[in-house]
Amino acid sequence: MTSEEPAPARLSDAVHEVEEVEHEFRPPVAGRVTDVVVGIAVVGLGVAALLGSLALGVGSARTPGTGTWPLLVSVALVVLGIGLLAMTGRTRDAERFTRAAWLVLAGLATMIAFVAVVGVIGFEIPAALLMFVWLRFLGHESWRTSIITSLATVVAFYVVFVGLLAVPIPHMF
Repeated sequence: MTSEEPAPARLSDAVHEVEEVEHEFRPPVAGRVTDVVVGIAVVGLGVAALLGSLALGVGSARTPGTGTWPLLVSVALVVLGIGLLAMTGRTRDAERFTRAAWLVLAGLATMIAFVAVVGVIGFEIPAALLMFVWLRFLGHESWRTSIITSLATVVAFYVVFVGLLAVPIPHMF
């Protein structure tokens, strides 16, 4: 070797450079307020699911009811939410809400709208619109790609699920 530095020193320098580059592209770290809000939201979701599962009827250990599995999941949510609240301010891996986080919320809102209308007007139009919005506005695909992919995918789903498999989903045609 003609290098004057030993190999381990060069390796540690390379690792340090990689860490600097990774840090440069990371979104800002969320603060304590975000930690608390997320923890409370998870606990709230868990409590709401817990109440819903109790309304379904949990049954017993021998004869579990409809609400048994939702009850177990909701208890896990409550415990995890309390754990998040206990860890407030101690972690550095939670990210501050950025434009990318709002895109996720927009995706969730469009999915909720899809679910709300699919039973009323069928899946064809809502599925095409949902896919188009996701491709064009959330994924920044071209207009042509978004339109063609949306329509082709809905046609393919219709042929496979309604035509070939006779799946009883709400459809217009």
